[in-house]
Amino acid sequence: MQKAIGIFDSGIGGLTVLSELIRVLPEENTIYLGDTARVPYGIRSPETVTRYSFENTRFLLSQEIKMLVVACNTASAISLDAVKSEFPLPVIGVLEPGARAAAAATRSGRIGVIGTEATIASGAYERAIRAMLPRAEVTSIACPLFVPLAEEGWVDNDVAELVAGRYLSPFRGTGIDTLVLGCTHYPLLKPVISKIMGSDITLIDSATETAAEVRSVLEKLNWKKAGSDEGVVRRYFVTDTPARFEKVGKLFLGEGSLAAEQVKVGGA
Repeated sequence: MQKAIGIFDSGIGGLTVLSELIRVLPEENTIYLGDTARVPYGIRSPETVTRYSFENTRFLLSQEIKMLVVACNTASAISLDAVKSEFPLPVIGVLEPGARAAAAATRSGRIGVIGTEATIASGAYERAIRAMLPRAEVTSIACPLFVPLAEEGWVDNDVAELVAGRYLSPFRGTGIDTLVLGCTHYPLLKPVISKIMGSDITLIDSATETAAEVRSVLEKLNWKKAGSDEGVVRRYFVTDTPARFEKVGKLFLGEGSLAAEQVKVGGA
């Protein structure tokens, strides 16, 4: 088997990144690790998140990957640089591609960011956006209930619209013209978020931007999978029982079946 792209997340949300990778690089082999036994990462210390990231990376390296995608906003915000320094392979996170796209898309320089409480509290998106666009005015709002709504499949009903309306109302009057979906679960709620924000607001999907960056890096390195008759390999690993991952994962990937293998990673 030709080497795969490795992807890890604290749980299920990173499947939106995998979905985009499959869309833009359908011929590539992929290996996904969901650290479901230790989710959420957002309540952990930076030292613990970094240790988890190292353990996840070591496991994926044991599976013969050629590139690593850190498909978790918390891990990208806290441990990405450490992972890049520690391991000898290309590593891409989800935060910088989204920040770069927002800086390029905005016309007014006023950008909104939504994410989990941990990601918003870290200020990582604001720093990344201002590093690329110093004049940017960034307004950030935590939307923690979007994660359970996405995992429940409640993405286009009255409950989702009510919650989105409540969370997003502080953006009124800020003049933002661009909104970063700073959590890998949030793309599932894109239609209702767009409905609340209005069609004149550009939504930045970090999953889409990350997949585009992966493709660009593979092309620059000339590492895209060569044609062969062996087919495409997609493997899924989790650190807790697979049942919920397999059930909810279908909502993220739109696949009829999703078989995952439980593994022990570090102290999981």
